[in-house]
Amino acid sequence: MWGLQRESSSSMYKRTTSSRDYSPMVDVEDTLGLLENEVNMETETTNPPWKCSLPHVLVATISSFLFGYHLGVVNEPLESISSDLGFSGDTLSEGLVVSVCLGGAFIGSLFSGGVADGLGRRRAFQLCALPMILGAFVSGISNTLAVMLLGRFLVGTGMGLGPPVAALYVTEVSPAFVRGTYGSFVQIATCLGLMAALFIGIPVHNITGWWRVCFWVSTIPAAVLALGMFFCAESPQWLFKQGKIAEAEAEFERLLGGSHVKTAMAELHKLELDKTDEPDVVSVSELLYGRHSRVVFIGSTLFALQQLSGINAVFYFSSTVFKSAGVPSDMANIFVGLSNLSGSVIAMVLMDKVGRKLLLLWSFIGMAVAMALQVGATSSCLPHFPALCLSVGGTLVFVLTFALGAGPVPGLLLPEIFPSRIRAKAMAFCMSVHWVINFFVGLLFLRLLEQLGPRLLYSMFSTFCLVAVIFVKRNVIETKGKTLQEIEISLLAKP
Repeated sequence: MWGLQRESSSSMYKRTTSSRDYSPMVDVEDTLGLLENEVNMETETTNPPWKCSLPHVLVATISSFLFGYHLGVVNEPLESISSDLGFSGDTLSEGLVVSVCLGGAFIGSLFSGGVADGLGRRRAFQLCALPMILGAFVSGISNTLAVMLLGRFLVGTGMGLGPPVAALYVTEVSPAFVRGTYGSFVQIATCLGLMAALFIGIPVHNITGWWRVCFWVSTIPAAVLALGMFFCAESPQWLFKQGKIAEAEAEFERLLGGSHVKTAMAELHKLELDKTDEPDVVSVSELLYGRHSRVVFIGSTLFALQQLSGINAVFYFSSTVFKSAGVPSDMANIFVGLSNLSGSVIAMVLMDKVGRKLLLLWSFIGMAVAMALQVGATSSCLPHFPALCLSVGGTLVFVLTFALGAGPVPGLLLPEIFPSRIRAKAMAFCMSVHWVINFFVGLLFLRLLEQLGPRLLYSMFSTFCLVAVIFVKRNVIETKGKTLQEIEISLLAKP
């Protein structure tokens, strides 16, 4: 397969015992001297080869593709599903088929941190693929609503487990100079998954039972993810935390090349010395009230503001907006999907050039302006055609600017700023916040739209976007071009 052999010329760096086997009699002065020399050495003139880590990142992003696919897989076939399973016209049952995944995703996200820390990143990916395969198969063979809901719930648990682990893994295996670019692959893969679901669902109105094929097709990429992880590198940071020093060095060589192993390992050793007084077990109370509570608060708030900006409401309502302009729903989905994909590609290009913080700021500003266009479209002073143009334009601009920063950046930035000891569980906590807010926005949007009207509701969304601009300006640090160890050391140095 790809990658370098685990045993190679870098064996001169490898230790025969793990850090957990080191006794207090180790020559501490020599170790500290080595670390000081390595950490304070001149910056290497060349970056690690990006091609070494790319295949591992691409396999990991299959989980994001599946996430996007299962979010959109029932949109087109829902009418056929409800007809075949005998609940046609029952809006509550149709809503459950769509949203039961969110409940499963919340459960999956709660356990993602423990799974990723306990079993490792690769096995966590394989574990998230299993309920996706089983759930898709169950959904495809279902003949009753209950069986369909069971299948969707199983898929949801995999959806909740996959994204946090993907964010962790991509952040930990990517070289610093392309980490932003690789992090953007997660958002792009999600967009491609959504569009694939739309494309595969096209024949559903012409071929009886095609909706079953829509579910079964998703088992193929899920199986590729599970099998592909056997050939991917494990996270060196996770291996180091487990005391598997030699294995961590071997994986660093696969991902960064032999000439960068010593520097990467020296940084990890320095962090380990700085944190000798910290317990191994991370509790929820530590995340909320411990020394790292501030970064957990920043991460949770970013995900909350991402959802409160109204992105899911725009997705839910976009078909209605385009329909009022005479655009068919399938074409509307294509336009929104292309806007999302275009923004994600632009973000990929800019992420490691202009930085995470600037992209976040301009993204939320653009989203606030787009919502203002939507508010203007509701004005009775405007003629019908200009109002439609504002509404359609505002929708596309909002999706485009969301994909530029507010969509991809939080999932990349948070694993960067979370210290390695709490990274998995802090990411799980923040993703749980994401799913709770997502659920309530989806649950309450139509009712609020009915009671408050689009002008007031979109004004509220625009206000949340402006609040996000202020929050990012005051709280978010720039991580562009820094190694994870450099980011963690700089945060530890702050009072």
